[in-house]
Amino acid sequence: MSKHYYIGLMSGTSMDGVDAVLVDFTDDKITLVDTHTEPLPSHLLSGLQRLCQSGSDEINRMGILDRSVGKLFAQAVEGLLAKSDIDRHQIMAIGSHGQTVRHMPNLELGFTLQIGDPNTIAALTGIDVIADFRRKDIALGGQGAPLVPAFHQELFARTGHQRMILNIGGISNITYLPGDASAVIGFDNGPGNTLIDTWIKQMQGEAFDKDGAWAASGKTDEQLLTQMLSHSYFSLSAPKSTGRELFNQAWLEQQTADFGYLHEADIQSTLLDLTCHSIANDCLKLTDKAELYVCGGGAFNTELLSRLAKLLPSYQVHTTASLGIDPQWVEGIAFAWLAMRHKLGLPGNLPAVTGASRGTVLGGLFPGN
Repeated sequence: MSKHYYIGLMSGTSMDGVDAVLVDFTDDKITLVDTHTEPLPSHLLSGLQRLCQSGSDEINRMGILDRSVGKLFAQAVEGLLAKSDIDRHQIMAIGSHGQTVRHMPNLELGFTLQIGDPNTIAALTGIDVIADFRRKDIALGGQGAPLVPAFHQELFARTGHQRMILNIGGISNITYLPGDASAVIGFDNGPGNTLIDTWIKQMQGEAFDKDGAWAASGKTDEQLLTQMLSHSYFSLSAPKSTGRELFNQAWLEQQTADFGYLHEADIQSTLLDLTCHSIANDCLKLTDKAELYVCGGGAFNTELLSRLAKLLPSYQVHTTASLGIDPQWVEGIAFAWLAMRHKLGLPGNLPAVTGASRGTVLGGLFPGN
């Protein structure tokens, strides 16, 4: 029996590396075969972070980074194939999310931009690449994000179970699976790890707050927390999506400008509570109780999970590991799934989630031969 192997490539707003997953979709089952993470070199990270904000010589810098990120994604594929026993000729396609450098869906002519040249990936690996998943949804009037709720529905929905799938990367997003035939709800919730990572990087030179230990050592300032939660994004109705264009270091500096008397750990604690309260508030708007399953980098922050559980006492808070899927790989699998949907000519978006006028096949094909 022939296998239906696909590769998913994911690099999110945290920019902490490229996750590559090898997935088998034979007989409509989703089987994770192998995984690999390709680290993001520091010079590439700094270039991408600069490109996320307006600046001089953007077109040249973007063009060079587009090729460089494409090469890095191809390296991630090669690293994954080296670990597995699967020949590249057995791979039906690579689904590449790309690296988001600008997400502005609410302009008069909204747009989103992911770089990581799929032609480069295809040329270096010899495998068909499906990429540019978000722009077709935006062309149809949608937000282009989040795209993972369709996959969450396929993988995690169960009749009679109210479930929330919460992905906490740089930005957090929620998928509400009501457990019946009613519409799935999904949207970008707000800052996930991006502000807490930014603050600890700035203050301590660390990439992230391991287990939330530094936040746990501080005390949340209620005045600062209330001020940040008053931002208009948190009161917007879905569909909505956001990114580093809004929740970034400049916004953080603006918010903390009048709070210079606080200890650094207290600000870290307050930023963690911003993430937790914004998530909890959105969950409770949808339902007073549910099974909440967390994936993404935030799933490994024990202080974050503890605070969420306290804010949602009627929820059962777990990670997706409880459902048999390692939290680190959920989004990578989702983009392998979207590549498979493209190959089969099936819609990949949920109009009720993104606001698009209709469901549609997502992505473009970049042949490997």
